[in-house]
Amino acid sequence: MNEVDRSPARVSQLLAIIAGSVALGASAFVGGVGALAGLLGLAVVALGVVRGSRRGVTVGSFALLCGVLAGGLVSAPAELLIPGAMATVLAWDFGEQAINVGEQLGRKADTQRLELTHAAASTVVAVSAGGVGYGMYLLGSGGQPMTALVFLLIAALALTSALRA
Repeated sequence: MNEVDRSPARVSQLLAIIAGSVALGASAFVGGVGALAGLLGLAVVALGVVRGSRRGVTVGSFALLCGVLAGGLVSAPAELLIPGAMATVLAWDFGEQAINVGEQLGRKADTQRLELTHAAASTVVAVSAGGVGYGMYLLGSGGQPMTALVFLLIAALALTSALRA
């Protein structure tokens, strides 16, 4: 009797780690607490997708988001924060997808096309939400750094809601 390997799917694992690396890059530009939170977040996301831990993926993604938000507190430009927030949500989404596909279909199933289609759709949603968030920032900015943070949070919430639907 052959046991099905229910480990997370490899393509989505790799995509989650790449997206987490992009979020870390956005955090690292501002240095300090943001870089530390981003580094910790990437490590926990990577560990979560390798081990198949939803909690690890979620906690790691939250740490990545904290790193990006720390950049907002030190007045990092929105052009850096919004892609960082988008990458954070994508890291979480791709990590969840890796675990879901592994649990439902098994690692040996040919899921590359499914995973890439999901990743493309999620990326389109993320870019669209990020564009809306950036547009809101441009329209409502007025040079206030706290305004950028508020609009970034609104964009992140909209993106998360869209990905859950």
